[in-house]
Amino acid sequence: MYLLGIGSMVLVKTNVGLSVFALVGIAIWTLGFIFESVADKQLARFISDPGNKGKIMDQGLWQYSRHPNYFGEVTMWWGLFVFIFITTGSWLTIISPLTITYLIVFVSGIPLTEKHFTDNPDWKSYKDSTSPLIPWFKRSKS
Repeated sequence: MYLLGIGSMVLVKTNVGLSVFALVGIAIWTLGFIFESVADKQLARFISDPGNKGKIMDQGLWQYSRHPNYFGEVTMWWGLFVFIFITTGSWLTIISPLTITYLIVFVSGIPLTEKHFTDNPDWKSYKDSTSPLIPWFKRSKS
């Protein structure tokens, strides 16, 4: 928690004004928030349909990323970093987005989530054709 809170602590301790450039960080954070919210809503709707039991969510934002909700989360943290860095000039605050990105990509986010789908016959095709985190177009299946 301390590593994730470094940016906020630096911002609170720094008495500087808001610049127009700081709006870039706010815009990045907003993009991440919208992305995560839409992805979570799409997934909740998919899961609530009993006809989707055992199926892979590959619609909406999920056709461009296997984890668009995690992409949104990571983007929010990077937007917060940009805002705080532009406002304070502290490179120390990069620790927060690096930490959350590492945890989501390599520790608790993607690896744990994807482990649940390894026995699903549709998983390999989805995994082979869809970007793990950053939304992108489908890769052709060869």
